[in-house]
Amino acid sequence: MPASFPPLNLPTRLLHGPGPSPVAPSVLEALSKPCIGHMDPEFMRVMNEVREMLQAVFRTENEMTLACSGTGSAGAEMLMDNLVEPGDRCLIGVNGVFGGRLADKAGRAGGEVETMEIDWGLAFDQDTLIARVEELKPKLLAVVHAETSTGVHQPFDRLADAVHKHGGLLVMDCVTSFAGLPVEIDKWGVDAAYSGTQKCLSCPPGLAPVTLSERAMHKVNGRGSKVNSWYLDLTLVGNYWSGSRAYHHTAPVNMNYALHEALRLALEEGLDERFARHESAHQQLKAGLLQRGFEYASDPDHSLPMLNLVKVPDTIADEAAARKRLLNEHNLEIGGGLGALAGKCWRIGLMGHGARSENVDAILAALDSIG
Repeated sequence: MPASFPPLNLPTRLLHGPGPSPVAPSVLEALSKPCIGHMDPEFMRVMNEVREMLQAVFRTENEMTLACSGTGSAGAEMLMDNLVEPGDRCLIGVNGVFGGRLADKAGRAGGEVETMEIDWGLAFDQDTLIARVEELKPKLLAVVHAETSTGVHQPFDRLADAVHKHGGLLVMDCVTSFAGLPVEIDKWGVDAAYSGTQKCLSCPPGLAPVTLSERAMHKVNGRGSKVNSWYLDLTLVGNYWSGSRAYHHTAPVNMNYALHEALRLALEEGLDERFARHESAHQQLKAGLLQRGFEYASDPDHSLPMLNLVKVPDTIADEAAARKRLLNEHNLEIGGGLGALAGKCWRIGLMGHGARSENVDAILAALDSIG
């Protein structure tokens, strides 16, 4: 006989790692609304409103804007699988874990991948990227706007012209910046971008906001080979989100409810006000950390407000044990370093619903207790 299991009883955590972030009560409430069919006209209305709100946060008029079923990594694979054909030369900026993953995904899609690498914690100089584009003339340049592994904010505003001059596409990973920093898809000439719901949108993980320009969709629709992934094929998924509304897969209905509410809250607050709130919380945390002797490990001129990369203090002999104490004694989750930064740095997130003064106070008080 199978064992008997009690109902779930989970702790309430202060989620201040690299994600997921604290979820607003109304977003959790939206998750619990009645499930309806994924072809129901009422759900089609929800999809239309989600797309319209995503366009507003992406600051784009791209018709092909949707919520990919899957986390941010699914959004990345959707773009690489659809925009990269075998033999396409791709230039990928790698200054952290997620740039490296983009290079891997482009290679798996058949691209001839060239990487441009700099030390983790630094942002790329746009002139240097542009010079490399002039040299390689890639069909795709992909760079991470907000590198979650290092807390680096990458400038994007001058890259598009150089890429487009040679017929290429500019792709942005804005998983951590979306709804926390300006993401100017149309103004910056970005051809395709993807994000995730669990960062500054403060929605549970499970969907990946995605947007593609007409130039990008021309590439998708003119492919000489089938997209590797049937599930992520935009010629099929796109017809479900717009076009003929043809059935493709069973969409995560209630997750789209949650995304709808998270987007509604972001737009109700006002994007500029939301960006200012993230910056204010960051400055408060930064001042408190510096006062306590912490040092930032990312370039101070290109630091993210929503992901603070700090060096583990010398007074902490076992950083993993310290993070465990924060979790067990204070219900506070912060992230450890990844890759070359493992054991050396902490990643402290201030995202979405958690980017508030009282949350910063709680983080600092918990750090004081284990110092």
